[in-house]
Amino acid sequence: MPLSVVNPETSAPAAAAQTDPLSPLGVQLRFERNDEIFAQEDDAEFVYRVESGVVRTTRLADDGRRMIGAFHYAGDLIGLEDGETHMFSAEALTPCALLAVRRSTLEAEAEHNGEVAHLLWTEGLRRLREVQSHLVHIGRKSAIERVAGILAELAGRDGREEVDLPMSRQDIADYLSLTIETVSRMFSQLQARKVISLVGLRRMRVCNPDALQRLAA
Repeated sequence: MPLSVVNPETSAPAAAAQTDPLSPLGVQLRFERNDEIFAQEDDAEFVYRVESGVVRTTRLADDGRRMIGAFHYAGDLIGLEDGETHMFSAEALTPCALLAVRRSTLEAEAEHNGEVAHLLWTEGLRRLREVQSHLVHIGRKSAIERVAGILAELAGRDGREEVDLPMSRQDIADYLSLTIETVSRMFSQLQARKVISLVGLRRMRVCNPDALQRLAA
């Protein structure tokens, strides 16, 4: 459950609201780390845009194994479904702010608002590209290349030498179709090669950006 509802009029500058077609349609919610945003098979009544923080989408198989669909960052839309229920669950990996828009409202607005329709179209294409890229990544690359790939992505988003790791080793393992033991070994190998160094469990320093990018490519 969300911790609080944020008044959109006081949570964002007026100029930003004027250029954002979604803000007037929804309400902003806050979630703490590990809060559930929606559950697998819940009715897909709302679409959410991540305003800040990181969100993890997961699905449990019939045998209880967990699959992570994606990690979502500010600007990403989550909960867009082609059916009536959510295929994945969504949880806050960090404290998050999300804009929640009722799905029926969004669909009605897209029928006569070209900006909203274009936004949904481009978001759908972006997600398709990400899924295709991820399938290639886990299907054709070695374990160290997979781990380097997600670390390079995080480093690229952060843009700093020291990078926060919002997800756990188990999250990374479930996302990359590896075991947690393998992920831990790959971190150790990257440190031994002086590509990265760990500053605690949830923070790393990129020591050799070029080497990290070569492994991730």
